[in-house]
Amino acid sequence: MPSPGELKNINIIVADLDGTLLSNDGTLGNETKTLIKKLKKKDVLFTFASGRLHSAIIEFASQLNIKLPIISLEGSLIKNYPEGDVIFESFVPKKYVKNALYYADKLLLNVALCHADAVYYTESNSVFPVIMDKFGANYEEVDSYDKYHSQTLEVAFAGDHKDNIKYVRDKLSFPYTVGLNISYFRSLTHRGIYYLEIRKKGTNKGKAFIKLLKKLKIKPSHSAVIGDWYNDNSLFETPAYKVTLANGIPELKRKADFITKKDNNEDGVAEFLEEVLKAKTG
Repeated sequence: MPSPGELKNINIIVADLDGTLLSNDGTLGNETKTLIKKLKKKDVLFTFASGRLHSAIIEFASQLNIKLPIISLEGSLIKNYPEGDVIFESFVPKKYVKNALYYADKLLLNVALCHADAVYYTESNSVFPVIMDKFGANYEEVDSYDKYHSQTLEVAFAGDHKDNIKYVRDKLSFPYTVGLNISYFRSLTHRGIYYLEIRKKGTNKGKAFIKLLKKLKIKPSHSAVIGDWYNDNSLFETPAYKVTLANGIPELKRKADFITKKDNNEDGVAEFLEEVLKAKTG
């Protein structure tokens, strides 16, 4: 159990969405909603750091009446809500977007371009919205990718041709390519489907989080982060107070300052928020 002194100085809490703040059916816990409102009255800010597109997060920002910058697409974008002005953005260089599209065409792989407000796909990639786990994303079909090479935050591949996707991964990795972050993984919800996500190197949730704190003029030691999965690891490498849930991966639990007894389906985040509220009112 954390001491009240540890929590009393927290001025901002930044939470992951899927598997953390949201239950598996994609809803916010009622107790968490209530506690966030109470903490706001104690001048504790709350916002998100998610792998989702910005457009797939604002629904929850609206529900919680959050008026702060939101970290999206694994730290590739920090954008104010509801004003919409951009604080930070990290685009994949156009030459690498074109290279990725070349390999997709050559190897007959499904590919899409992720921008801040939509995932763009062509008719030949029409299966993409069905097999890609971009929760809550706005998918938009376009005639061609030619107008979307710039302002691409992420190039995403999806398909059952595992070897072909691994081939692209290797071709877009060092030493053939420099300056990119490459994520290759298997789908948790679509059997036999594999994904490859390409973003500009040096972008992750943790780095975006530190940029956000500088923007808000809040010390890292006066902040808290909440996550559950591998993509939250960079948040746990910052000086923030670290929180994971009962369903969090072992790696995060080893680094955590606080582990909830409940999981995301039991509104586990509320356990920590309650402790912060106690510290603020005690």
